[in-house]
Amino acid sequence: MRKTPVRAVLGLGSNIGDKRGFLAAAIRQIAESEGIVLVARSADYRTAPWGLTDQDWFVNACVLVETTLDASDLLARALEIERALGRVRDIRWGPRKIDIDVLVYGGEEIAREGLCVPHPRIAERAFVLVPLAEIWSDAPIGGGLTASTALAGCPDADTIERLDEHAS
Repeated sequence: MRKTPVRAVLGLGSNIGDKRGFLAAAIRQIAESEGIVLVARSADYRTAPWGLTDQDWFVNACVLVETTLDASDLLARALEIERALGRVRDIRWGPRKIDIDVLVYGGEEIAREGLCVPHPRIAERAFVLVPLAEIWSDAPIGGGLTASTALAGCPDADTIERLDEHAS
């Protein structure tokens, strides 16, 4: 555990079952985790699948947290929450009840097996940049870019649909 909290961003996505319910349950568990304080939560966004495109649409969101967990422990907690909510990892970029990624961990750049921060390809993924820029527009995403500068150059940002609070 760190003595001083660091700002981190987690990206969440779901495209099976009660998509928004899985996001809400994951965010509750994140907020209840020792060493993690929830600072901000983006709206939910309806997004097209990325990578493997022959699957249902996703709901994506981001949360900004302050944490005393180191980056590896934050990832481990995210993976525990995925497992608790029934995540099965069988097809890369395939359908999932819940996916939780560590997108940003302070201004740190980490590249080791199982953990790359800022998250690889973040600058080209509107489904990440739109909710991220909503809650932390100047989040450092690597390469000298912030969430808002990367979003300004992201060609498919207009395909991301904000869901209202009561939509399902």
